[in-house]
Amino acid sequence: MNPTQDRYVVIGNPIEHSKSPAIHTQFALQTQQALLYERLLVALDGFDAAIKNLVASGVRGANVTLPFKLDAYHIATDLSPRARAAGAVNTLKFEDNKIIGDNTDGVGLVRDIVVNAGISLQSRRILLLGAGGAARGVILPLLSELPAELVIANRTVQKAQDLLTQFHGHSVALSASSFADLSGEFDVVINATSASLSDGLPNISSSLFNGKSFIYDMMYGAKPTHFMQWAADKKATVRDGLGMLVEQAAESFELWRGVRPDTAPVFALLRSQLTHP
Repeated sequence: MNPTQDRYVVIGNPIEHSKSPAIHTQFALQTQQALLYERLLVALDGFDAAIKNLVASGVRGANVTLPFKLDAYHIATDLSPRARAAGAVNTLKFEDNKIIGDNTDGVGLVRDIVVNAGISLQSRRILLLGAGGAARGVILPLLSELPAELVIANRTVQKAQDLLTQFHGHSVALSASSFADLSGEFDVVINATSASLSDGLPNISSSLFNGKSFIYDMMYGAKPTHFMQWAADKKATVRDGLGMLVEQAAESFELWRGVRPDTAPVFALLRSQLTHP
């Protein structure tokens, strides 16, 4: 390692699949930042010890992936408002004896939809599928776009209702529903369930969207997910979550380095690698 390089890591278990080192290496080259970014596999019961070791060894920051986002939330000494809202942390910055926790997932999603896909969320009727950690992390950034309505739907409505209690006080109409009780058409549908991991579908009706709707799946791969294919068959516009991955990484990079990288060439590189491995 070059002693003039600042060191960053991505922490997870498993971690070998992570594309974060490739993304941040490209960001560093592009912005002429001297840094080294590595993967770090941590034992399931070893997160706190790993963070203490990183701080002691002079590491400047970390991205945190499954299953440690809640551990990162609890070890942070300072939390951003969006990390507090998400109840989880995916970005840590080590500075002046502080562990600063942030959550960049939601802003990554919103930037990918609004900036990259060119879809305005203002005054739109939005359906967010799922009420787990992936959904929780994006609610506040979605509300910040001032949609007309945000409906959080889950297989069990109680979990969606529990999530709502943490987001009172917004001018946006916010409600919870079971999949079965959803009605009307939505301008934007975001899949934050894990269904696409097993090539499945959330149990919702295709009557909830039309050919003018925008359908987003947080999952990504070499081919469109089953959910995306299903929506495309109904003439909806579809997009996967690769851009969200790149945009949330750019937000982390800016938090650490104070400079915003251009995400477009990095997105194009990753898409090419997925399509032509």
